Amino acid sequence: MNPLDFIYNRKSVRLFKDTPIPKEVITEIVKAGTYAPSPKHQQNWHFVVLQNKELITQMAEIVRASHERIGQLAKNEKDFKRHMSVINYYTCFKDAPVVILVYGCPYNMIEYKILQENDAPANVLEMLQSPQSGAQGIGAAVENMLLAATKLGYGSCYMTGPTHAKSEIEALINFEKEGYELMAMVALGEAADHTPAQPPRKPLEEVLTFID
Repeated sequence: MNPLDFIYNRKSVRLFKDTPIPKEVITEIVKAGTYAPSPKHQQNWHFVVLQNKELITQMAEIVRASHERIGQLAKNEKDFKRHMSVINYYTCFKDAPVVILVYGCPYNMIEYKILQENDAPANVLEMLQSPQSGAQGIGAAVENMLLAATKLGYGSCYMTGPTHAKSEIEALINFEKEGYELMAMVALGEAADHTPAQPPRKPLEEVLTFID
């Protein structure tokens, strides 16, 4: 057995059994997220766990309505249908017994502040921000949770698309944390018996370069 199988076996799961997950397991998965690296160790994350089936269903309805509303901006029916063709990817969390909402706050970049106060050129300031360090920290935390879930025998799906309805979602769950905004969500549960196979990866030689 390859010791990294828990990485290689991870896949996005969008079909779940209606089986509750013990609170201690959810807590352990979120704890794994908090052990991710973050810029300047600012740990710019906060996690909100939803297990209320009614709330989760209502959240999916909110996301669907928001997606349709945005789709109305399309100039023709064909583009509207293309826009709506991905809605099941945005709402697949509706059948999960657990949804983890991942909040983030901006990365406090001290060097940016120093240079800004000293009238640094806009292109230099833009270059400092381009890696989007705060978002990278959030992504690292989510990946830790996905891998922890796989290791513990659960399926998961990482989503950012539903955040276009973040204000409505926050109102629904009655949660607000000053300085933080909804960045992503993770659907979590016991995978259904038959879920799509893991999609293929690009050949390693296409994405790997060694410079000696």
